[in-house]
Amino acid sequence: MNPDYAVELLKGMMTHIVMVAAPLLLVGMVVGLMVSLFQAVTSLQEQTLAFVPKALSVTALLFFILPWLVRTLVDYTTGIFDKLPQMVQ
Repeated sequence: MNPDYAVELLKGMMTHIVMVAAPLLLVGMVVGLMVSLFQAVTSLQEQTLAFVPKALSVTALLFFILPWLVRTLVDYTTGIFDKLPQMVQ
């Protein structure tokens, strides 16, 4: 395996990691911001109020995007296995 091929492989892997993780992180960040705004306006400083909505929203999003997530990861893994003979040379 030459260095250029290894760099391309790592770049593709990092792209897929960001593509898979970004929706979950963005939803958690947006919900966390909304809960923080609500807590600041109402002066309500309950720790479970900050955690439970984020956990529920990320879980709900994961439930909805799971087919896309699995399909993306399977396609990437299949592509890596297809390129395996080229890696050995």
